[in-house]
Amino acid sequence: MRKWLPLLAACLGSFMLLIDVTIVNVALPDIAADLGTGLSGLQWVIDGYALALAALLLMLGALADRFGAKPTYLIGLALFAAASLGCGVAGSASVLVAARAAQGIGGAAMLATTLSLLHATYTGRDRGIAFSAWGAVSGAAAGVGVVLGGALTDLLSWRWIFFVNLPIAALAIALSAIAFGPSPRRADRRVDLAGMLSFTVAATAATYGIIRAGEHGWGDRGAAAALITGAVALVVFVAVESGSAAPMLPLPLLRGAGFTATLIAAAGLSFAAFSTSPLLSLWLQQYLHLSPLRAGLSMLPLSVCAFLVSGVFGRLLHDVAPKWTIGGGLAVIGAGSALLTLIGTGSSWTATIPGYLLIGAGVGIMAPPLVAVGLAAVPLHQSGTAAGAINTARQLGLALGVAVLGTVFRNAGTGKTPGHAFVDGLNTATMTAGVTGILSGALVFALYTRAARPAPAPVVAPPEPARLA
Repeated sequence: MRKWLPLLAACLGSFMLLIDVTIVNVALPDIAADLGTGLSGLQWVIDGYALALAALLLMLGALADRFGAKPTYLIGLALFAAASLGCGVAGSASVLVAARAAQGIGGAAMLATTLSLLHATYTGRDRGIAFSAWGAVSGAAAGVGVVLGGALTDLLSWRWIFFVNLPIAALAIALSAIAFGPSPRRADRRVDLAGMLSFTVAATAATYGIIRAGEHGWGDRGAAAALITGAVALVVFVAVESGSAAPMLPLPLLRGAGFTATLIAAAGLSFAAFSTSPLLSLWLQQYLHLSPLRAGLSMLPLSVCAFLVSGVFGRLLHDVAPKWTIGGGLAVIGAGSALLTLIGTGSSWTATIPGYLLIGAGVGIMAPPLVAVGLAAVPLHQSGTAAGAINTARQLGLALGVAVLGTVFRNAGTGKTPGHAFVDGLNTATMTAGVTGILSGALVFALYTRAARPAPAPVVAPPEPARLA
């Protein structure tokens, strides 16, 4: 039993950080009422966490290489626990958003080190068992998050969705300190601070600009300034990475169509499948007046279907070309999001079931092979960077998706009666997610098709005829 204590420690930390991506969704109406914030504030409650994860994941992976995975993981757990306490006692939306960002920093340290700790701890068959168990726990986190969040919010308070992290974190810290051995360190590993700063500014400024435009209009000077700042920071990031001796994201990786397709798919997965969840939670609770627990349970079909499809068909799809599993799965997710437009002014929560089932099927098809396909497209020595980039793309897709769809929701409902405004805004947002998923799936399909084509054989000139003496 002691052999599996490191796995338990890793799964506890990963489960905690991953359920905090979704556990907040069903608590949003109560947070809004208690802290007196609107849609833009709620968007930042989600995006503060997702952006910190996306911006710092690659850099913290480099720091873990330099200072050791175990101390980095322990510091991440401690920071996550302290930030969770800060979230739970927050007296304003701004304090909550700041604490959520701190949670994201701790979560990034944990996510960047978990797999390397398991890889160093286990070998052979045990390593396969450990990775499979970790993957199952990670996959279940989204479904457990919405139900647990609903139950805690309903029975106690929204603040308990954060307080519940404290005993879990304490147990994970104790187990990790005992179970994991010393981690190797690479003192020569450089940390790309310039790349991290420019990427953080680009992602945060773009997200802020989109959310502000939804609140104040696209002609707002603050929104325009933020979007311009984001664009300039992105150019700076590309320039920094091109000239860096130890880049956070080696740009030559993007020259491969297969790896580029994987990053697009990772971002598209989060955008199309999960970015509508905050709006649907508001509809279920504010429009249909469901309790947080019932709202969480009504969102469960997506996760259950994803789990079943992945478990039943995962092995059968192992040898299928990624253009079909990943590109096709993303298109299925898009079709499912588009089906959510079945929601009307007189609909009950059951109107979400067809869309949720189709989204879940798409997630179950594409999510399991996503990382493996991405890693297969890069050299072995860059697999850690590639895995971090894929996780970064997923979190960035969620952050931008919540920002974009919230803005679409606001604009579509402008000038209409409250009931019709909410439903029309929701339908436009879900259709936007659906179209994004379908188009992203088509692009990913084309890129994987291109990557699978054999390189053309070099043209060899025929030998010159021998000259007569």
